[in-house]
Amino acid sequence: MKAVKSAVVCLVLLPRFFMTALMFWLLDFLCIRKRVFFQIKEQENCLDPPLCISDSNRLFSLESLKAVWHGHKLDFLKEAHLGQGAPNTEVVQLEDQKRARILDYAHENRPLILNFGSCT
Repeated sequence: MKAVKSAVVCLVLLPRFFMTALMFWLLDFLCIRKRVFFQIKEQENCLDPPLCISDSNRLFSLESLKAVWHGHKLDFLKEAHLGQGAPNTEVVQLEDQKRARILDYAHENRPLILNFGSCT
């Protein structure tokens, strides 16, 4: 059953993956092209020797393709989706390590506010 689920996920994600990979490749290509033209223009006005900076090592590399695939897979398999109800995920109380669900704290006619704190 797990193999069938994986195959279906792959078939669903392949078109999105190829489109995103192509768009990133085109973006990288345009950025590299712009940088090369900018360096050529600088070299015409400068008497210093040319500085060789290469971005071609990331252009359509296996690592960039893996990152795109992983991102699409995570996005497809997540529980929360835009426009749908929030999942009733499990939370842990800090005081006594007691486990509960978010909606266990909801009461009728009273809003439930979640504060995730700060990352700074």
